[in-house]
Amino acid sequence: MKLATIRTPDGTAVVRIDGDAATVVEGVADVGELLRTIGIGGVAAAAGPARPAAGLDYAPLVPEPSKIVCVGLNYRAHILETKRDFPAHPTLFAKFADGLLGANDDIVVPVEDTTDVDWEGELVIVIGREVRRARGAEAEAAIAGYAAANDISMRDWQYRTTQWDQGKIWQATTPVGPVLATPEEIPFQARITTSVNGEVKQEGEIHDLVFGPAALVEYISTITTLRPGDLILTGTPGGVGHVRTPPEFLSPGDTVTVSIDGIGTLTNRLVAG
Repeated sequence: MKLATIRTPDGTAVVRIDGDAATVVEGVADVGELLRTIGIGGVAAAAGPARPAAGLDYAPLVPEPSKIVCVGLNYRAHILETKRDFPAHPTLFAKFADGLLGANDDIVVPVEDTTDVDWEGELVIVIGREVRRARGAEAEAAIAGYAAANDISMRDWQYRTTQWDQGKIWQATTPVGPVLATPEEIPFQARITTSVNGEVKQEGEIHDLVFGPAALVEYISTITTLRPGDLILTGTPGGVGHVRTPPEFLSPGDTVTVSIDGIGTLTNRLVAG
């Protein structure tokens, strides 16, 4: 099953996408509210107004998650290209809700403040039930599904200090979507691909993760309670711009896409802000 939060003339709405058709799930305004109230189980047979799936105006999948937890250095290929040691524990940082964008929204780049704008295509875990100190099957069951993200990073700010947040939390720079795809939608060898202006920059398989989805839910829920609609960005494959020779960065006018098998594609144009 695939669910999305879309913009309509009357506000946002949740739709269930079945092939070329989208069915409105009535009574909830976004996927986060759906997960907190009726849950995934109440959606499969929901009947509401129908519309074509093509041309939907995607809003951020979960506009107001209580937490956005991000994982750095979590793909083997990315660790190798950065010449770092393999981590014993996940490397965590956070984002905020006002950084989120929809799947096709413009990424606003404040060009007077930053120049080294980089791409990071990522798989996102969407939490479906409240858990604390989850283990094993409980951690697996807490995952409602998956989405795609682009963790746009301002490298000149990120590496000002040893703490990364200042390069990761810029407003209106992190698209998440286009859908929540439930786990059975995702093939085991699902590929993640990031392209800039049509040129492939990143390719990887999600099973190249050092710490997989259930392990991340276990680890993070040990630290803090995870709640329905919370997002975990799981890290990026090799191929980011700042480690290339010479380094490559994004500029206003560029279009960057992130595609994940079973989920779909984010397509975002950079604009000066």
